[in-house]
Amino acid sequence: MEQWRDKPVIKVVTGVRRCGKSTLLELFGNRLTAAGVPRDHIISINLERLENEPLLDYHRLHESIVSRCQGKGMHYVMLDEIQNVPNFQKVLDSLQTRRNIDLYVTGSNATLLSGTLATLISGRYVEIPVMPLSFAEYRSAAPEGESAERTWSRYIHDGSFPATTEFAGDDMLIHDYLEGILNTILIKDVSQRLGSARTGTVEAVTRFMFDNIGNLTAAKTISDTMASAGTRVSAPSVANLLEALCSAFILYPAQRYDVKGKRLLKQERKYYAVDMGLRRILTSGRVRDTGRILENIVFLELKRRAGTVYVGQGAGGEIDFVTNGADGPAYYQVAQSVRNPKTLGRELSSFRGIDDNYPKTLITLDDERPTSHNGIQQVYALEWLMQR
Repeated sequence: MEQWRDKPVIKVVTGVRRCGKSTLLELFGNRLTAAGVPRDHIISINLERLENEPLLDYHRLHESIVSRCQGKGMHYVMLDEIQNVPNFQKVLDSLQTRRNIDLYVTGSNATLLSGTLATLISGRYVEIPVMPLSFAEYRSAAPEGESAERTWSRYIHDGSFPATTEFAGDDMLIHDYLEGILNTILIKDVSQRLGSARTGTVEAVTRFMFDNIGNLTAAKTISDTMASAGTRVSAPSVANLLEALCSAFILYPAQRYDVKGKRLLKQERKYYAVDMGLRRILTSGRVRDTGRILENIVFLELKRRAGTVYVGQGAGGEIDFVTNGADGPAYYQVAQSVRNPKTLGRELSSFRGIDDNYPKTLITLDDERPTSHNGIQQVYALEWLMQR
């Protein structure tokens, strides 16, 4: 965020609730103070706190900020959970025109950047996505001397929300904390925003998606499968719910990409959960499907490193992930173990037909030295995740 300081754009920090957006603003404020910015030139307002409820009226919020930005020099305005203010886009549009205000906002819903706001501030904002802790970040908070494997076990059980590192070892506290986040997201960020969606239906669809991370799905397929299990929800309703769950950053979609034709495919997508702790709480309460959990975590890590992540479709079949950064594409296959020669052969065959020289990586939980299979690098997942 530092690199955007004093740039004439609105800095929009987005991400799921409790992932660290407020902490990021707080740390940035501390850096400003350390750099000599007067404290009265840093205006920070958390719009979820009761004492700031009067400022949920956008006129009063605007008036309060402007009245505090009268002195000389740049004023740094940080508005936490701005989507709680009806017509907030009018406030941002007005403040952004003032040369003595550098504006930062956070939001827990992707609709923050859609509709009227996108029209009003088109070309005048930058999105800064924030996610729960990566494995490397989580590992840095681990007890001294703890093995990477033990840290991994806690990571996939407790989840990656920053506060869970403070509750380590207390399953009841972690359960209650994660359940609280989950309920807030499903009720406040999804059910209430959709209006007609019942909380029970929202929870059922979320549970289904968490149980099917990494599977190709479409709204009609989900509707039919849930109906056969006794939960009736129409395909259009499922489509709306999926959009809302992705907007709340509890799910992330991955579109299919034709590697040879270099085009997006419009068929089914895959969806991945934002956090394995939330998934465990809502589904079985147990850590299971270790291979799919690894796939999910690799997906999230690739989003941190590369932004957009696709599911590849090549001549050799499906490729778990494809990224397309400034240096060109990169291809990834994920497997829990490839010590069985047949499994190794199957995973490597997915790269067949990709005749370019861009990186191809097989990521597994086999704790072995990095190995090359005719140019395809096999790496140990925990070491790969620790790379910065």
